[in-house]
This record gives sequence, structure tokens and C-alpha cells, in this order.
Amino acid sequence: MTQSFTDSARRAIAIERDAVAALEERINGDFSRACEVIMQCKGRVVVTGMGKSGHIGNKIAATLASTGTPAFFVHPGEASHGDLGMITSQDVVLAISNSGNTAEVLTLVPLFKRMGAPIVSMTGNPESTLAREAVANLDISVAQEACPLGLAPTSSTTATLVMGDALAVALLEARGFSAEDFAFSHPGGSLGRRLLLRVSDIMHTGDRIPRVTEDTLLSGALLEISRKGLGMTTVVDASGQLSGVFTDGDLRRTLDRSIDIHGTPIQAVMTRNGKTIHHDQLAAEALKVMEETKISALPVIDRDGQLVGAINMHDLLRAGVI
Repeated sequence: MTQSFTDSARRAIAIERDAVAALEERINGDFSRACEVIMQCKGRVVVTGMGKSGHIGNKIAATLASTGTPAFFVHPGEASHGDLGMITSQDVVLAISNSGNTAEVLTLVPLFKRMGAPIVSMTGNPESTLAREAVANLDISVAQEACPLGLAPTSSTTATLVMGDALAVALLEARGFSAEDFAFSHPGGSLGRRLLLRVSDIMHTGDRIPRVTEDTLLSGALLEISRKGLGMTTVVDASGQLSGVFTDGDLRRTLDRSIDIHGTPIQAVMTRNGKTIHHDQLAAEALKVMEETKISALPVIDRDGQLVGAINMHDLLRAGVI
């Protein structure tokens, strides 16, 4: 019995994999035309579909909306009972129907045309009514459903989902949509924090910055490290310009050399030209620098090289960047 479970699962995956692979050769002139129509749209993309096509349509609408193409889903049944008022002539309709002859969707086609909203269709039958009425038809036909009865939409819904993703990605790249643009539509959770939070939002500033001058004795620098609790201290020159940093690692190396901590100025043992981060960079970039260099804290400077803050791994952890 266990073997039959795994055999069925592998067969379903193989069938759906082949269905997805077949889509590649259908990225053709119709696909380009669909992208052009949506790019020219001054309103929103209105996605509609019945049953399983509707469920997939909901996801496609969400993906479009989060990647720079304003979109929403309208159920064709609800559209016939008032929701049609949500659609304007400035919109583009993305109508999904595997057969291309879904009655609830076809009922809306004359209304879309009357208001002047162009239709892009996704169908498994390029000769269907819906495909013929559309300005571009994206072919989502499959050789067979993964369902052994050939009844439950399986391969066909997977192919529709992948074609929707292909459309969203093509539009995203054409618009020059950036990671920061993406973050503005995903402000919640760790994703938003990683993409929106800047170093200046969480860095230590003012008296909270561990800071000593170049002529400070090593013993004084150690007291500053202890007081500020960031595992390091910055070292500045007379003008306030960052000239070096002294970390826990530097301390271990210094002690191995039997240096007198009460008689040695910090400039003699500090690390010059150490890693820094700019205050207006993303906090995620600070994390990347720390991980790549295996350090736990960074001085923060402005674009003029002035020391303006300090940040460590614990700050990133508390902010949810890690």
C-alpha cells in the first residue's frame, strides 16, 4: 500500500512537470501582446474565473498586485450581480477558463467589450469562444490531468498558475520593479523589515556610541567598551573623523603581545580602515557585511565620513532583520 501511495505521487508530479515544461514553447507573440496591453493599461488588471480557475486567479491577482501591476479578483457570479461596477474602461480583464467556454465568464464578455476594457484570456482551447474574443490568448492546455479520472483540475491549474507567474515576472522586469518597491507592498513581517529598515533606524547615536580619541590609553578604551556594551569602540581624530576601531578580537590579539594597557595609546593597537556602514544603507546590508567578515559590530558613518552611530548584531536581532 505504501508503494502505491508513492507511485501515485510520483506519477502526478511527473505529469504536472511535463505540463509546465510544455508552456515554454507557448511564450510567443500572444504572450508579448498580453504584456503590452497590460503595460499600456491606465487602470488595473481585473482577474476573473470560476471554480478552481477562480482560486488560481485570486493568486495571480495577488502576485500581480505585489509586483507592480495593480490588480484585483472579481468572481464572475458576483460581477453579474453588481460587482461589474468595479470595472472601468481603463482596466484590462484577465479571464481564465480551461475550456474557454465557461458560461459565467462568457456572460460577461459582451459587457467588457461594451465598456471598452480589453480582454486577455488564459484558456486550454485556443479555438474557444473566450480565446477568440480576447486580444491575446495565453495557451494553458495540458496533455492530461494528474487526476487519474481526468476530472479534477490538477495539471491544468498548475499550468495556469505558472503562466500567471510568468506574466507577473515579465511585467515586473519591464517596469524595472525593485526590491524596495516590493517592500512597500509588503511592509509587515520580516520581509518588510529586511527590505525597508535602514541602519539609521536602529543604530546607537549620541552618547550611546562607543567612542574614544586616538590618544586615549588602552585601559580607557576598555572601560568605554564595557560601558557601551557593543563589543567594540570607535576611535576618532581631533576633527571627529573615524580613524579606527578596537574590538574584542583586537583585545585578544593585544593581550597575546603582552602590551601594557595603562601605557599604550589606543591608536597604537587599533584597526585602521576597518569595515563601516553608511547610515542610509539597509539594515540587511549591515547584516551581510557582518556575516561575510565574521564581525559583530560596525561603526556607522555619513556620506562625509563622519561618525554618526554604531550598530551590532544584537540590534539587528532585536529589529527582526535576522
